[in-house]
Amino acid sequence: MTQSVSNPSSMSDRLIRAVIYVALILFAIYYLLPLYVMVVNSFKPLDEIRGGGMMNLPQDWTIAPWLSAWSTAQIGVDPSGLKPFFINSILMVVPAVLISTILGALNGYVLTKWSFKGDSIIFGALLLACFIPFQIVLVPMARILGLLGLAGTTPGLVLVHTIYGLGFTTLFFRNYYEAFPTELVRSAQIDGASFFQIFRRIMLPNSAPIFVVTVIWQFTNVWNDFLFGVSFADFDSIPITVALNNLVNSSTGVKEYNVHFAGAILAALPTLVVYIVSGRYFVRGLMAGSVKG
Repeated sequence: MTQSVSNPSSMSDRLIRAVIYVALILFAIYYLLPLYVMVVNSFKPLDEIRGGGMMNLPQDWTIAPWLSAWSTAQIGVDPSGLKPFFINSILMVVPAVLISTILGALNGYVLTKWSFKGDSIIFGALLLACFIPFQIVLVPMARILGLLGLAGTTPGLVLVHTIYGLGFTTLFFRNYYEAFPTELVRSAQIDGASFFQIFRRIMLPNSAPIFVVTVIWQFTNVWNDFLFGVSFADFDSIPITVALNNLVNSSTGVKEYNVHFAGAILAALPTLVVYIVSGRYFVRGLMAGSVKG
């Protein structure tokens, strides 16, 4: 006859694990609940929303709010929907992210492998730029854009986001390259490799994790920005975040909440896609430069 003996430490581990799982599930429900409300109500007719029960599934499913939010909703004086502003954001985000990421990689490369007198001061100044509130730079930035003839244009917004993001991208790459073997760079120099040859053939091929981190960070910040968009864009270059605000705060006509929910999801969709596709590399990239072996 065998006698089962309970292990107190094993029971304690299972209890702790159960508590952790319950807490994680509750937090997941808490964060996903607003998204659930937005999704289900974006597929409801307006009359169904006005009847209450925002947590209920649609009785009459419809994609009309999505079509309206995309192409016919009244934004400003034109019934253009969010489509042209979505394109404006794409035209702004892609070059801003690419340019600021490449410049950040170059800065990190120089500040770690080509040290010079005063490099710590320059890095400190770039780091300080990370913590300057957006509101402080509005007036000087508007003056510079005016002098350059870029006020109210998409290239002007690209320039603003590139400059403002440069501090973060430099910080990411500088910390990552700090752990990169300097001996490898010195060996390439002895073999006659130039500055850009080392950067292109040695540094960049080994920078995939930090590139993913930087692109996700910059894409999320630039796409979700509202203040720079509302301050520096004219009607032809308004990004989708500003257009969504104009859609929701329209003072004429009936408040079409189902269209507003669909528009909000459309505005958030690119950042969700970017994070879902490459999010698993985000933490991995952040940790890649944290251990020097």
